[in-house]
Amino acid sequence: MYTTLISVEQLRQLREGDSPLMVFDCSFDLMKPDAGAQLYAAAHIPGAQYANLDTDLSARHGLPGAHGDVVVAQDDGVPASGGRHPLPSREKFATWLSSVGFSNEMQAVVYDRNGANYCGRLWWMLKWMGHDAVAVLDGGLQAWQAAGGEVTDREEPARFQSNFVQGEPLAKLVTTDTVLRRLGQPDQQLIDARAGARYRGEVEPLDPIAGHIPGALNRPFADNIGPDGKFKPAAQLRAEFEALLAGRDAATVVHQCGSGVSAVPNLLAMQIAGLGTTALYAGSWSEWSNTPGLPTRQGAEP
Repeated sequence: MYTTLISVEQLRQLREGDSPLMVFDCSFDLMKPDAGAQLYAAAHIPGAQYANLDTDLSARHGLPGAHGDVVVAQDDGVPASGGRHPLPSREKFATWLSSVGFSNEMQAVVYDRNGANYCGRLWWMLKWMGHDAVAVLDGGLQAWQAAGGEVTDREEPARFQSNFVQGEPLAKLVTTDTVLRRLGQPDQQLIDARAGARYRGEVEPLDPIAGHIPGALNRPFADNIGPDGKFKPAAQLRAEFEALLAGRDAATVVHQCGSGVSAVPNLLAMQIAGLGTTALYAGSWSEWSNTPGLPTRQGAEP
């Protein structure tokens, strides 16, 4: 069972064996929401199922609210978080997993073309559903192709529906109320995965307010990836996170970003580094900055 990363060679061996396996292509582009599906259609690992960030891995949105907040369509059940990419309810997500034929005994392998930015979302969500056998393909589709892995543009046949049963969460999800209540307390250390300029409030291309949640430390998610496009070695990741935390307890870390997606590579990197299972604030800056009365800060933390 692979639970964090899987190499190209390990995936090849799984595909050649007879163990239950499903591969998911999670490629996406925030600025061009249709681009991921188009890239998948043009070239994907044979047999891979496409998982769309907007329609499969997020709850559906309604119209912007009177105060700039996002009002979520709730006819699919109450979402599990707010923000620009609200988590669907666990029940809704289980229904989607069943609809694509994913079952509890399967090993899941997730990949994208985006430095594990988007496939990390599905990795985390399966953990949240109690499914431990899920791993990120280290290096993504680029590593697969560089090693001579086959890709195809064929349309994949529909799969028989399964009956995925959700279990006890293996991932920690926190809410805006929890983050606010613990703000400035020693039992919570926020890590913001956005680019430095967005964290410091110098630019803000997506949300109405620039800046960051007070007390949050900044580690852009791309810092986890080495020049070869793969996650840095565990020892290096551990040293970098320990330097960032500067003596703070790793168990108190809550990860956030703009909308709860690019925070996951930091969370995964801490797990690879042996620093344990840390928490995710899925609503992130998009929910925080749209909630009236919450404190914000610009510039770097001291």
